[in-house]
Amino acid sequence: MIFEEGSNLPIQGVNISWDKIDESSYLRGIEAIKDLEYLKFNKNITIFVGENGSGKSTMLEAIAVSYGFNPEGGTRNYNFSTYDSHSELCDAIRLSRGYYKPKWGYFLRAESFYNVASAEEEYSKFGGIPQHFHERSHGESFLQLAQSSFRGKGIYLLDEPEAALSPQRQLTLLIEIVNCAKDDAQFIMVTHSPILLGIPGAEILSFDEGQIHPIEYEDTDSYQITKMFIENRDQLLNRLLND
Repeated sequence: MIFEEGSNLPIQGVNISWDKIDESSYLRGIEAIKDLEYLKFNKNITIFVGENGSGKSTMLEAIAVSYGFNPEGGTRNYNFSTYDSHSELCDAIRLSRGYYKPKWGYFLRAESFYNVASAEEEYSKFGGIPQHFHERSHGESFLQLAQSSFRGKGIYLLDEPEAALSPQRQLTLLIEIVNCAKDDAQFIMVTHSPILLGIPGAEILSFDEGQIHPIEYEDTDSYQITKMFIENRDQLLNRLLND
């Protein structure tokens, strides 16, 4: 399965105007993005991967806010603030947009999903079908959100969606993502999951080694470390725990 590039991607790329970012900003110290002027998206599933602190969630969040999503997550209709934590990068980027404008989308942030679930309860009082996220486990809520909110011809920005999901549920999420992508939805996702990274035909962009660059699935740390642990668990643990 290959997801081809095309001019119908809702978000085709990101331009960064560094003159709009303060000289003392911590953003200028993030190796992967400090010299970045333009980031192009080639396929309708793009996955950001990299070590903690490499800038991938910062980039995704800035794209989401620039597109019009609430910084803490939700649909574009969500408008609430529990804690203002997003960076100034969203004010310095300009999105290159395709001719097609999706009517539906969602920004999922694992770390602030509780706040979104609480906001959803309030919004549902004024119309719509209540999702009752707080009445389910964290993982069940994540999966329910995907199954009820993901649809074709939409735009979806996902920050570590695997955080609450078992490996089996990650496979279910993978199926949901692939099926929506087949129907012209665009996904930009941050993940450490070797399962979600394995989506066939997705473009994986690494934020490691000082710059954003394409990387093959088998070359990602998530894949290599997981493979090494499974195949050499006793030897690896013995070395780590006895050194």
